[in-house]
Amino acid sequence: MKILDALKKEAIIVGLKSSDKEGVIRELVGPVAPIAGVDEQQLVDVLIERERLGSTGIGGGIGIPHGKLKNLDSLVLGFGLSRRGVDFESIDGRPTHIFFLLITPENSTGLHLKMLARISRILKDDPFRQRLLKAGSADAVYTIIEEHDEEF
Repeated sequence: MKILDALKKEAIIVGLKSSDKEGVIRELVGPVAPIAGVDEQQLVDVLIERERLGSTGIGGGIGIPHGKLKNLDSLVLGFGLSRRGVDFESIDGRPTHIFFLLITPENSTGLHLKMLARISRILKDDPFRQRLLKAGSADAVYTIIEEHDEEF
């Protein structure tokens, strides 16, 4: 499965405004919940609970908040970009700028792990990350991901 199989343009936010972890999660959930057909607060709760187990800020300016939901039909992604960076309690202690939000059906562990691995792998490419950081619109982010999605 490719990233763009699960990421819709309307779930891409290039100007995250929140300055804390919960705020970013709430912002990312805003457009994703209606796409997924799930309750916004329920999704926020699942993601916050997952963060209590350990931060999904993986370092290098990247955060991948993720969780599993009952009554979800398929994997859904969201994307967010914070220009100033957010303290997402990343393992390297540095601000997080690039966010991928991942939600999957409760019983799809394999799919969940495959998409996490795909996102992690594509984000290891420094020129790709730099292009994302400079993207000025959801269309630009979508195009950048589209160009790299094929390679990974």
